[in-house]
Amino acid sequence: MFFYLSKIFWFFIQPLNLAIFLLLAGLLAAMIGRRRLAATGGVLAFLILALSAWTSLGAMMLNPLEERFARPPLPEKVDGIVVLGGGFEGAINLVRGGYELNSGGDRMVETAVLARRFPTAKVIVSGGTGELFLEGEGDAATAPRLLTALGVTADRLILENKSRNTYENAVFTKELVTPKPGETWLLVTSAFHMPRAKALFDKAGFATVPWPVDYRTSGKEGIGLFRDNPADSLQATTIAIREWIGLTAYWLSGRIDQPFPSPGG
Repeated sequence: MFFYLSKIFWFFIQPLNLAIFLLLAGLLAAMIGRRRLAATGGVLAFLILALSAWTSLGAMMLNPLEERFARPPLPEKVDGIVVLGGGFEGAINLVRGGYELNSGGDRMVETAVLARRFPTAKVIVSGGTGELFLEGEGDAATAPRLLTALGVTADRLILENKSRNTYENAVFTKELVTPKPGETWLLVTSAFHMPRAKALFDKAGFATVPWPVDYRTSGKEGIGLFRDNPADSLQATTIAIREWIGLTAYWLSGRIDQPFPSPGG
C-alpha cells in the first residue's frame, strides 16, 4: 500500500504535473466565471515553474543531501558492492535490449570501476521495476549486459530484481546476501539519495560503507537566476523535492530513525 500511495501522491505533487493541474483548475474556474480562482491557479503554476526552472532553488535543495555523506577513503579490502538501481533507461532497454544510461548512470560506471579494483568482491545489483504507470526493464535485468561488457564476470553478479523502492532495496538485498560480521560492503548510489539509502540499509541490519556518486551540484551554489539551463534546473528541483518528501515519509512511517540521517547514526 505504501508503494502505491507514494507513487500516486508523487504523480500529483511533482512540480511540472502540479503546475499543469493548477493551470487546468484555473481554466475550469475561468469557464464557470470564477476569475479570481482562475487567476490564482495561473499565478501559482507560473511561480512553481519559474522557481523550478529559472532559479537555483533545486541545486540549493540538493546540496545538503549530497554533502551529508562524504566519500570515505577506499577500504583495503571489500567483500561486496551493492549498487542501487536508477541508472538505466528502462523503457528503451526493454525494447532495444541494450544498456542505455540515464543521468544516474554514474552508479553503474562506478560499480564497474570498483569491481575491477576489487576483483574478488561480489557485485549486487538491486532494482526491479519501480514505475507505477510506465513499462520498463528493471536495472537488475539490464545491468549484467553492461557490467559484463566492462569486464565484470557473470559469476560475480548477484541480482535482486523484486524491489520497487529503496526500502525494498534494503530488505530484499539483506535477505539475498546475508552479510557476515566483519565483512565490508560498499553501498553505491547517487549522492542526493545516500542519506535515505544508508539509513534504510542500517535499519535492515545491513552494515555498509557509503560510496556516493552521481553528484548534481558543485557545492558552491547560491541564490541566483539562470544558473543552469531550465530543463536541468527543473530536474534538480524535482529530484530534491522527491528526496526530501521521501525522507519525511520514511521517517514518519518508522522506516528510518531520523528525518535527515547522518553518518553518526
